Amino acid sequence: MDALRGAGWQPLPFTQFVVKIHSRCNLACDYCYMYEMADQSWSSRDKVMTPATMKATIRRIAEHARAHGLPAVNVILHGGEPLLAGTSRIDRFVADLRNALEPDVRVEAGMQTNGILIDESFLAAAAERRIGISVSLDGAEEDNDRHRRYAGGRGSYEAVARGLDLLGSAPHRPLFRGLLCTIDVDNDPIATYEELLRWEPPAVDFLLPHGTWSSPPPRRTADAGSTPYADWLLEIFERWYTAPRRETRVRLFESVIRMTLGGRSMTEAIGLQPARLLVVETDGTIEQVDSLKAAFDGAPDTGLTVREHPFDLALEHPSVAARQIGVDALSEQCTACSLRDICGGGLYPHRYREGYGFRNPSVYCPDLTKLIGHIAGRVRADT
Repeated sequence: MDALRGAGWQPLPFTQFVVKIHSRCNLACDYCYMYEMADQSWSSRDKVMTPATMKATIRRIAEHARAHGLPAVNVILHGGEPLLAGTSRIDRFVADLRNALEPDVRVEAGMQTNGILIDESFLAAAAERRIGISVSLDGAEEDNDRHRRYAGGRGSYEAVARGLDLLGSAPHRPLFRGLLCTIDVDNDPIATYEELLRWEPPAVDFLLPHGTWSSPPPRRTADAGSTPYADWLLEIFERWYTAPRRETRVRLFESVIRMTLGGRSMTEAIGLQPARLLVVETDGTIEQVDSLKAAFDGAPDTGLTVREHPFDLALEHPSVAARQIGVDALSEQCTACSLRDICGGGLYPHRYREGYGFRNPSVYCPDLTKLIGHIAGRVRADT
């Protein structure tokens, strides 16, 4: 860190805060990075964030925002499943958060949920507190229920569909922010996309399953000529790109297009923009991006808590710096790549290899190369 600062680098303050308001879940998705991968710290954490921890979290967010003159912060309620915390607890947290920051710091509040517990009572509170809602859904019933199931094995699609019906109805639709879909290349890509479109989402995030070089994701082999995830996504891209009207936003595709034309990425999955996200766990532990749980036990740790430490101390963590310094954190292979500035080495956790750390290309390197090359080539030809 001293060497970086000596070279003139300064960390950028955090602007996005993921608050783990409940650490357990009512589903048992088999690909979940929180419960099924290397880091198992969830099992020793508080099940639900206490009022004292909520108060300390709000105080730290306000302190950080004002110390750095931030005009706005993005606060995402997460879990586990955040709705297990109950409507009244969620309502109180967001109300106290807005009271502590606004009007001088705008609060953009959101939630990522599996959608099962969405009901009229919660949606009324969400409307009152201006909480945007994103829901996880992996496609049609059979495709979704292959992975997103209850602990007993029963599928979740019907319950999620009921929640989405409510969220998408006229009174509540302004709260709907989009769908998150974890890719399963065994599902038909166009059928998956069209199932997601059925809910008329304002945006769709297609998520690569978390994995590393030491624990590769499904179907991602050492064969550099195999690109199952790019092939799957490119079928959807062509359907999306050639549609007579824009049916929804797809952040991954739009980010490649924006960067090809000189703009910035909209997602940490690609690009060289500095990461400015911090996580607060239910017990007040301050962590880095929680997808690092896929790498190794303790990978997201900072050694800090909201009760004892300001967020500025997390800016001194080496892995936080690595996710802010751009090209300087990349492997030699990535630095020399012609797609470097668009790909950015891929999502940081996906670069991990035991014994070598994170200074590697993404485990998805062949897929990212093909996907980005195709989209960028298509856009350049059309412009």
